Amino acid sequence: MKNAPYSVEERFVRYAQVDTTADPNATGFPSSEKQKDLSRLLVKELLELGVTDAECDQWGYVYATIPATSSKEGIPTICFCSHIDTAPDCSGTNVKPIVHRQYDGNPITLPDDASQVITTTKHPYLAEKIGDDIITASGTTLLGADDKAGVAIIMDLAAHLMTNPQIPHGKIRILFTPDEEVGRGVEQIDMERLNADYGYTLDSGELGAIEDESFSADAMSFHITGISAHPGYAKGKMVHAAKVVSAFVSALPLNEWCPEATVDREGFVHPTAISGGLEEATVSFIVRDHDTTKLAEHEARLTQIMETVIAQFPGAVYTSKVTEQYRNMKEIIKDVPFVTDFAIEAMKRAGITPRPTIIRGGTDGSRLSFMGLPCPNLFTGEMGIHSRQEYVSVQDMQKAVDTLIELVQIWEVHTEL
Repeated sequence: MKNAPYSVEERFVRYAQVDTTADPNATGFPSSEKQKDLSRLLVKELLELGVTDAECDQWGYVYATIPATSSKEGIPTICFCSHIDTAPDCSGTNVKPIVHRQYDGNPITLPDDASQVITTTKHPYLAEKIGDDIITASGTTLLGADDKAGVAIIMDLAAHLMTNPQIPHGKIRILFTPDEEVGRGVEQIDMERLNADYGYTLDSGELGAIEDESFSADAMSFHITGISAHPGYAKGKMVHAAKVVSAFVSALPLNEWCPEATVDREGFVHPTAISGGLEEATVSFIVRDHDTTKLAEHEARLTQIMETVIAQFPGAVYTSKVTEQYRNMKEIIKDVPFVTDFAIEAMKRAGITPRPTIIRGGTDGSRLSFMGLPCPNLFTGEMGIHSRQEYVSVQDMQKAVDTLIELVQIWEVHTEL
């Protein structure tokens, strides 16, 4: 299928070494300026490939166009998108990618921390990758395959299409985004500038995975105001705000309605941060469900638990706030099912068994879908994400490139959409 050697491994290893950790506590955009280091590198490489309009804007977004090679009129413009930032859950500083050639199925002990051992028991998908070239970090950082695998795949696609103009396709837009990991990936996107009809994010895991259904998501916070008093003379006076929050979190169910006890389409609430002290304290939650209407039910249940708890602390008061984060992309994609169908067909043409699945989370595509760009999510091979045991198969990334090459040709024949 490929007329030129893959470059995806070499690109990924290079990109993984650029520290692009997002900062969840920052108020600026992007949340960390160092993300732009990768943006500028990608623009430089795109220009070297002959992509003449590649640019990085003030926010760190990269926009670029692979010109159409087909003479047909009316071919939809397709966007491929990946995010450049890595999760703050684990260090992304001084990442040392290691390529383990022809993985033999044995445990992989990471050299900079021997307690980090990647096994097929902990990572069952790895058992499917025996014989593949597996890339890991060295044990003290995450790898950054989420989502630099996606970035490398799109860049390899660009390299291939720019050097093989005989492949027929319409105009292709490339978009790289910052701050996806802190939920702000599309905050400053200029949709008119992007100017695409349909899109695909490259940010899923297992070979063949295609996701066109995500969680719907809200954030909810509770702020408690207690009553301050000198601890030596506090009897009958003090009401400790932090104790209210502690009692509230302790009142949450342990065996249901939480991430550690839910699967598939089951929703949950999840406390993400607690702060404060005697007089004031705050607890923040994420609220998730594939059925958007159930978010309000989860939020009402949280409020009822708070009402029950705070009644035990006379004098304490609370306020709550709900912030919409993203919605289930299926609500949009159900009206344009061919966007998913074409990707499934592309995988089949590339010799890949499709694995339609749902996301127990969200991607930039969740919000892009509601911004006028229906945007399913495709596989990259990224696994063990947000951890020091993150890994990716080189062959999975290569097969993702093959899929995209087939996909752009499928879109080229559909001028009637």
